[in-house]
Amino acid sequence: MGIDFNQQSGKVISPSKLAHVVLRTNNFERMVQYYKDFLGGTTVYENGFIAFLTYDDEHHRIAIASVPGTADKNTKSCGLEHIAFSFDSLSDLLLAYRQRKSKGIEPVWPVNHGPTTSIYYRDPDGNMIETQVDNFENPDDATDFMRSENFAENPVGTDFDPEDFIARLEKGVPEKELHKRVEIGPRGFPDFA
Repeated sequence: MGIDFNQQSGKVISPSKLAHVVLRTNNFERMVQYYKDFLGGTTVYENGFIAFLTYDDEHHRIAIASVPGTADKNTKSCGLEHIAFSFDSLSDLLLAYRQRKSKGIEPVWPVNHGPTTSIYYRDPDGNMIETQVDNFENPDDATDFMRSENFAENPVGTDFDPEDFIARLEKGVPEKELHKRVEIGPRGFPDFA
């Protein structure tokens, strides 16, 4: 028995995964090099106007296209706010931060959202990139936190200093302790403009 392709009511079938993101640019060479450095990635294919990059088992995760007539990004317009990449541990997230920093890639916002500890960056075109690690061992615990009074009071998060976290880890503080968000009360988004 096959799939009933006439079934149109109810929940739409969900994709199996997010495959890739394509970025339009007027700054092609710089963007390609930035994402290779940022992701520790490689180029699968590149010519003078399009590049396909990967860092894992997918044939490409990021494509960068130089499209004629592309204007500079307006950071105040509607559109995609950021893309996010996950790490398996806080130590991995912080090591990647240090490795990026050694290449001149500085973060714009380190924040513990509660469900995740995240470090945000801005690429050469002004697109935001989040790198994150889950703070809970399972998604249900993260969902419970997002339904808590603390999250309702502050759904944005609490800033942290990655260098302080590295120093604390080097002194033997367990990662689990650093995953706990410091509660600071109500807070809005920072102004990244």
